[in-house]
Amino acid sequence: MSKKLYADATAALDGLLRDGLLIACGGFGLCGIPERLLDAVRDSGVKDLTFASNNAGIDNEGIGKLLRTRQVRKMISSYVGENKEFERQYLSGELEVEFCPQGTLAERMRAGGAGIPGFYTKTGVGTLVAEGKETKIFDGQEYVLERGIFADIALVKAWKADETGNVVFRKTARNFNVPAATCGKVCVVEVEEVVPAGSLDPDSIHLPGVYVQRMIVGAPYDKKIEFRTVREREAA
Repeated sequence: MSKKLYADATAALDGLLRDGLLIACGGFGLCGIPERLLDAVRDSGVKDLTFASNNAGIDNEGIGKLLRTRQVRKMISSYVGENKEFERQYLSGELEVEFCPQGTLAERMRAGGAGIPGFYTKTGVGTLVAEGKETKIFDGQEYVLERGIFADIALVKAWKADETGNVVFRKTARNFNVPAATCGKVCVVEVEEVVPAGSLDPDSIHLPGVYVQRMIVGAPYDKKIEFRTVREREAA
């Protein structure tokens, strides 16, 4: 049995959780979110958490569950739509939000994973995003300095992994999971299936096992649909 594979989410997070953590979390809406791990974080009762994640899921799904229980102090996000509790807490001053353009957020995570403390980008120059940040002129163009994200823990959802922690994501569920995984001091991955070492095509590995410290099998999952669009049945 792999030393990286744990019995369940609670066991995989044992000894890692404490108040005030910065957690990098994969997912986009309801696609590729580490459901089992987020449930275990909620059940642990830790609080004053900061999440770096594209969004907070939707009401009572994903990080939205932790908003309901008031365990999140701050969100570093690029999208806050479809989550009324997120909106309510932000507008009432209960939740601190650091808005970050989507590409910049992905690069901040990737930079943290590569050990890069900061980088310059044109995105956000001249807007509220650049307020209070250092800017610099390169070749006559203004750029804003963005900091890399160095998270305490990364929580990731994947499709398959082998016993050594090499990970494969499924289609768009890859989203923020790869950069989030690399920027955490400890990366915990929940997967749908663990396969024997050597059975995955090396050229198809999206996240090498060197980045992964702990894993769980989270299956089975219920496929939740964020927006359901149907058309009227045609008359016979």
